[in-house]
Amino acid sequence: MNNIAYLSLGSNIGDRENWLKEAVRELEQTSRIRVEKVSSIYETDPVGFTEQDPFLNMAVKVSTSLTARELLDRCLEIEEEMGRVREIRWGPRKIDLDILLYNNENIEMEDLRIPHPRMTERAFVLVPLLEIDGKVRLPKQSVTLGEVLSEIPDKEGVRLWKQINGEGGSELFGS
Repeated sequence: MNNIAYLSLGSNIGDRENWLKEAVRELEQTSRIRVEKVSSIYETDPVGFTEQDPFLNMAVKVSTSLTARELLDRCLEIEEEMGRVREIRWGPRKIDLDILLYNNENIEMEDLRIPHPRMTERAFVLVPLLEIDGKVRLPKQSVTLGEVLSEIPDKEGVRLWKQINGEGGSELFGS
């Protein structure tokens, strides 16, 4: 598993924590993905379409032998299996999985852009990402993501919801 990727997970419908746990379990059960580290869970105010419930968000570091395209396909498959319905852009969702970074690559495809195009505008993405890897940078950039985060005005909209420490995946959540 020679590729490292960082994913962002979010949910704001129903049992939000359970949906995050289930998504991490689905990633772990994928033969060519190993969950290396998970962040704590943060409750965050909605962005874009604001007339909805708060989100729970977290980040996950994985190692994988999947290509970026295959990883995207697996993330979309997990969302579909878990019953994600896409009705409103940035609207309510059971589960959302986004690839933030893949190795140190810039990738431009019709339906996949890495680094994630809006990650540097969103504290709810950067706070959990920096928790699991405080040294992570955007490809070919000298500025750290911590410096980017310090310039984002809505950090107060990201609140620690459940502390998680350590390596591995869903076992960190407990049973």
